[in-house]
Amino acid sequence: MTRSKALVRAIATGAVLTLALSACASGDGDEDVDAQLRSAIEAQGLAGDPSIGRDLPDIGDPLAQLGMKLFYTKGLGGQQDSACVTCHHPMLGGGDGLPMSIGVGAEAPDVLGPGRVHPGGPLVPRNAPTTFNSGMWDEVMFHDGRVESLGKTPLLNGDDGYGIRTPDRPVGYPDVNAGPNLPAAQSMFPVVSEEEMRGFDFGTEIGNTGEARNGRVRDLLAQIIGGYGEGEGVLNPNGWLTEFHTAFGGDAPVEELITYSNIGLALGEYERSQVFVDTPWRAYVAGDDGAIGDGAKRGALLFYGEAACSTCHAGDFFTDEKFHVNAIPQIGVGRDSGTFGDDDWGRYLETGAEEDRYAFRTPSLVNVEVTGPYGHDGAYDTLEDIVRHHLNPERAIDEYDFTSLDSSIRVGNAERYTQDALEQLQENRANGIYTVRDIDLSDDQIDQILAFLLTLTDPCVNSRECLAPWIPDDSMSDPDGLRLDAVDGTGNDL
Repeated sequence: MTRSKALVRAIATGAVLTLALSACASGDGDEDVDAQLRSAIEAQGLAGDPSIGRDLPDIGDPLAQLGMKLFYTKGLGGQQDSACVTCHHPMLGGGDGLPMSIGVGAEAPDVLGPGRVHPGGPLVPRNAPTTFNSGMWDEVMFHDGRVESLGKTPLLNGDDGYGIRTPDRPVGYPDVNAGPNLPAAQSMFPVVSEEEMRGFDFGTEIGNTGEARNGRVRDLLAQIIGGYGEGEGVLNPNGWLTEFHTAFGGDAPVEELITYSNIGLALGEYERSQVFVDTPWRAYVAGDDGAIGDGAKRGALLFYGEAACSTCHAGDFFTDEKFHVNAIPQIGVGRDSGTFGDDDWGRYLETGAEEDRYAFRTPSLVNVEVTGPYGHDGAYDTLEDIVRHHLNPERAIDEYDFTSLDSSIRVGNAERYTQDALEQLQENRANGIYTVRDIDLSDDQIDQILAFLLTLTDPCVNSRECLAPWIPDDSMSDPDGLRLDAVDGTGNDL
């Protein structure tokens, strides 16, 4: 089915559900709420569990264990002051709890989340996407989809033989170095980002941009982790070879074994092991009428009916993996867009299509309770605020208080660029390109939608004890002595 036909069908399904469910969602009508909601579940073809049919690793698997140790080491940072976990800690919803991430150059490298400070403000232009349930993306990763499965085969996480395109290759062309799946491909890029992990001086002798520079940085990092070539002696101690032999088996020589391809594979397996889908909503879909409350049920009816949220937040993973212009306030430092480079044109930077200007990927809503701040640049602190924005972007922008933003993240053109994004949304609407539409809901109805969204949280993600298998402890080896032992802004362990 083509994308356009699929979208027409999704819109048509939403329209039918709206007519069928709006009476019950508003409290009118005699039919039972559960009967109405189960009818919607059947119409949407939901199973409640996005992991069904997927081949996903366990955190106890050797590769996932190696990946966890690599994920937490600052040895993969060009300045040895940041790690993958810097922006993606399990206790911070698989992100960092900040509007936009602070990677290299933080005043206190082991402080994560609110309280992490960079002298010049955050340099990373976008909000950190959660790593939770990374193994359930089949089409794209990153807010702009710059890592993209060319086959987009359902349930395969990009591992379908068609290849994966990355920023190292032109749009539409596979990257032979991308690795077997989307998370492995994604892991290639934080380490080469100046602002995130690389720093501004590491591996720059052949230039600051492009595939050759990126490959050079990755090769040098692999040599540092392996303790060979130019990386010999950089890490002291260095016990990584033993760790790689354990994870991969055998006794291959270090130059063959510790490559960035294998580093990326292990990192990806750690991320893919973060399967958190045991939600109250899953239990309800499976048949337990008591798993969620009446308000949440009515919120679900709105979600699948009058509010039409499921048009984009579709399926059991609650995303269509497509790109839409929603005109989220443009408060970031920008991503090389516009006259001054401080705007962020989103998907347009990949496709060059005008309708993609300011379009960003539909996020999954599984565990959305813990993955804020919300929007590609974290413009909204609360779930309620981002819901209200989607119901009426123009009104939300009129009410958005740009003057209240921390001076370290506000750019001078934020209001202007936000209006540009709103104009693009309106133009897309006029041209029949689907995006959010204005919907008038009462405060009680919004509360019901919020109650439903909270049923999409796996209780594990709110429990330090439950998340412990994904966080190294003192009993685990620390191969280079550079493990990031994360603390919050008050100095308490995460």
